[in-house]
Amino acid sequence: MRFMMIVKATTDSEAGVMPSQELIDAMQKYNEELVKAGVLLAADGLMPSSSAIRISYPEPGGKPKLVDGPFTESKELIAGYTLIEVKSREEAVEWALRMPDPHGFGQGEIELRQVFEVEELMDNSDTLAKEVTLRRQIEEQKKA
Repeated sequence: MRFMMIVKATTDSEAGVMPSQELIDAMQKYNEELVKAGVLLAADGLMPSSSAIRISYPEPGGKPKLVDGPFTESKELIAGYTLIEVKSREEAVEWALRMPDPHGFGQGEIELRQVFEVEELMDNSDTLAKEVTLRRQIEEQKKA
């Protein structure tokens, strides 16, 4: 089972305030624990929404609409994520509870969400086979 720990943005992260060395050290230690346990798939911080582009589809079948950031509701924005693969929901919750306050000032908020597995999204065997092939190609490209 894969889970994403979504780190919510704050006014500081949206202002581009960089984390303290103490917080970087704590996050690095946490990530090392995830690696040692063999559950870490990815972990990254995201730049503020001032450098983002939002793409929406206002009309069915219509052209996409692009809007440059910044975006106003920092509570609804994401500052980073950690993707893990674990055996159970309970294990994912345990790892999420061990994450240091991602902003270091008591403002941190993490949303934990399970990732759909491809088999859960697709019931057409041809479509599923194509997706499996694509994912295999991605893994081969990483090795090259």
